[in-house]
Amino acid sequence: MERARILIAMAKAEQRNSLKLLLARGSYQVVAEAGEGSQVLRQARSLDPDMVMSDIDLPGVNGFELCRALNQDRRTAVLLISQQVFLFQQLDERFKNYPICYATRPLSEYNLFPAIESLSNCHRFINGLEKEITDLQEKIETRKLVERAKGLLMQQLGTGEAEAYRRMQKQSMDKCLSMRKVAEAIILAYDLNK
Repeated sequence: MERARILIAMAKAEQRNSLKLLLARGSYQVVAEAGEGSQVLRQARSLDPDMVMSDIDLPGVNGFELCRALNQDRRTAVLLISQQVFLFQQLDERFKNYPICYATRPLSEYNLFPAIESLSNCHRFINGLEKEITDLQEKIETRKLVERAKGLLMQQLGTGEAEAYRRMQKQSMDKCLSMRKVAEAIILAYDLNK
C-alpha cells in the first residue's frame, strides 16, 4: 500500500526538520511544510495531501481551527501534535463533531507511525462510506425518476406496470442510454406536452 503524503504544519523550523527526518524513516512523503495556519490551509487545498500534521498551538489558525476547516472540506485527515496528553473533555463544543487524532511529544516511530496508519485507515473508511452514501442517493433518485416515468407511460399508453417498464428497458438498450436518461426524457416529453 502506498504511504501517506503528508503536509507538516509547525511553527519552528527545527521541529519541522526533525519530523521530516522521522517521517522519512517510515517512508512517508512530505509534500510541503508550513509555519503558519493560513499558509497550511492554502497548501492543503492546492496540494491535496493525504494528511496534515499540525501543532495544536500553530500561529494564526490554530490546530483545532485547521482541523475543523479541513474536515469541512472533506479533503484530508488531520493529525494534531501536542506537548501533553490531550483529553477530549477539554474540547470546546465546536470541535466535538470532528474526528480528531493526535500524537504527543516526544515524537517517535512508536507513537507516530501507528497514529498515522490508524488515521489513514479511518479517513479511507469514512471516504468509502461517503462515496457509498452518494451512490445510494443517486440510486434512490434514479429509482424515483424511473417510477415517475413508468407511471406516465402507464397513464398515456394505458398499459400495465410490467409493460411500461419493459418499454423503458427496450429504449434504454436500443439507444444505449441509462434507465435514468430514458426516464428523464419521458418526463421531459410529458412536461412539454402538458
